[in-house]
Amino acid sequence: MPDHVWIDEFTMHCVRLLIAVSLGGALGLERQLRGQWAGVRTHMMVSLGAAIFTIAAVKTAPDDSNEVTRVIQGVAAGIGFLGAGTILKLGPEVQVKGLTTASSIWLAAALGTVAGLGQYALAAASGLISLLVLGLLRPLTKTFFRNSDTSNQSVPHN
Repeated sequence: MPDHVWIDEFTMHCVRLLIAVSLGGALGLERQLRGQWAGVRTHMMVSLGAAIFTIAAVKTAPDDSNEVTRVIQGVAAGIGFLGAGTILKLGPEVQVKGLTTASSIWLAAALGTVAGLGQYALAAASGLISLLVLGLLRPLTKTFFRNSDTSNQSVPHN
């Protein structure tokens, strides 16, 4: 392989991985600023891992979209285990915490996946919208739903 091809490929991978890490980091920063358990580094690593799996799938099976979609399905399903680890049941009542953080981890994987595919516009738009949802909707839901925190549902135990 000529040097310029290797350098071009390396550069492309770096761009995709850096976009994935940046978008995951932005989500993680929002979560960390809110005092949640999964913060910047966790979200960056999830997004980076998803991008790596995606790039590897595209690289090893460039003409087989079925192989690539199987890898994407594996990332989407597999990351659920990490997200599930952020969800807690507290107290004698059924009180669930961590759903928003779990969903942001899942979203970080999706952002990494699209960055790994080189879908920069989709990655940027999705990242921006997710930050708007996390940042702007929280104060609105707190204002309109003062008696029930939508990210912390407390349900009587039957």
